[in-house]
Amino acid sequence: MDLSIDALAAAVAAEPGPVTVAGRSTRGGAVAGVRVVGAPSGLGTFLAEEMTVECGAATPVDELRAALAERGQFVALPDGGTVGGALAVGHAGLLRLGHGPVRDTLLQCRVALADGTVVMAGGATVKNVSGFDLCRLLVGAQGTLGFFGAVLLRTRPRPAHQAWYATGAAPADVRRALFRPSAVLWDGTTTWVCLEGHPRDVAEQAAAAGLGAPVDGPPPVPFGGRRVLAADAVARLRADIDGPFLAEVGVGVVHTERPAPSAPAADPAVLAVSARLKRLFDPEGRMNPGRAPAGVEVATGSGTAP
Repeated sequence: MDLSIDALAAAVAAEPGPVTVAGRSTRGGAVAGVRVVGAPSGLGTFLAEEMTVECGAATPVDELRAALAERGQFVALPDGGTVGGALAVGHAGLLRLGHGPVRDTLLQCRVALADGTVVMAGGATVKNVSGFDLCRLLVGAQGTLGFFGAVLLRTRPRPAHQAWYATGAAPADVRRALFRPSAVLWDGTTTWVCLEGHPRDVAEQAAAAGLGAPVDGPPPVPFGGRRVLAADAVARLRADIDGPFLAEVGVGVVHTERPAPSAPAADPAVLAVSARLKRLFDPEGRMNPGRAPAGVEVATGSGTAP
């Protein structure tokens, strides 16, 4: 499988002006009215014994997941869309409490920069970093610093068993009673729990926590808004949020049916760092214009970074 990103880099540099990258458009998609380029797709080397897999950024997550399942492994990326889209947005699925953030999945990447330069970051082993890990900077940067071309991902063994439970107990009490749950969710009334592992261990944990019988799966996720709070701020949600919500306990992400009435003011220090990074990587503000490395708007274009 040819996972060269030379074509992607050449397409980025082929014309001046704004440029955007698109996969399946499930996580925001391409910037409207901007020239679109595409990343390579397909699976490369899969070393099951090393628990690593290489693929193009345009590879559908579901296709990658199916290939890994044949060897009893999986990759901790959210369902749907492409691998590059999941990395660019950086939002984990509902199992982040147990599986960790998306940035922990990326070991190495080849990225096309705004001037057509191809750079490689990270290393081919799980413990590979000496100094600053550039992969962590690129995950969640919304394609504003560079476009993912080919990536090397960390895989994990598929759990022998997975079960969801629902209880009326307080989420904090439920979490304290469990050993490494994969998810604890709360909608203001019901606490939902995902346990993974050996079937007997899962059953014993559920019984010890008084979770009752398994249910079909997690509740529907409200779509419309997404907030990030302190991980211990869940108890105030019922009074603070108008309408349905689903909180990821221990993670701090809250899914809501309605957008927040007003976005919190961005920390000036965050804005300054975001502006400096954007100008260093993309001085002319070409890549995914209108989006920002830290998820907040920053000034782009030539000039001196703050």
